[in-house]
Amino acid sequence: MKKQILFITVMAAAVAVVMFACNTKAGNKKGETDFTNKELIERGAYLVNIAVCDDCHTPKKMGPNGPELDMERRFSGYRQGVPFPKVDTNLIKEGWTLANPELTGWAGPWGASFTANITSDETGIGNWTFDQFKKAFQQGKWKGMDNGRPLMPPMPWQQYSNMTEDDVKAVFAFLKSTKPVKNVEPPIKPLSEL
Repeated sequence: MKKQILFITVMAAAVAVVMFACNTKAGNKKGETDFTNKELIERGAYLVNIAVCDDCHTPKKMGPNGPELDMERRFSGYRQGVPFPKVDTNLIKEGWTLANPELTGWAGPWGASFTANITSDETGIGNWTFDQFKKAFQQGKWKGMDNGRPLMPPMPWQQYSNMTEDDVKAVFAFLKSTKPVKNVEPPIKPLSEL
């Protein structure tokens, strides 16, 4: 009798494990789950929020409590035509990394880098394919091009390289659903030109 109870318990546990595995991403051979477009966008909005993409990709304006997100320009990156402040490269040589007041332009040992427009506009990611986005987002390739330059700090693509395929698809779907904002950020500048 004890052997039968033990056998039934072990079999029930095995069936439960198999059923759990079949109903999770781990059990899905492609590592993908079927989401509706609405669910992808909602998941992407959540991920973009917790990944604090607004902190760098959304220009700031001064409010009563300090810098606030300029939601009219959400995700448009460094504003076209705005001069980059003069940089004291001696501070960089002493170990400082500097940012402009909108927190969309950065200067460090790599030179000056400017956050990209990631809105759905054609000057952002509006014309991008998912594969381009994934290559930029997870491999640090500028505009998702194989032979493109690397993405510069502070873009944390190394951390995003650990995201699941579903999560990258969700982020892409959300960003493609955003209000298009026409804006072209300046090219990067080497330290010698600052």
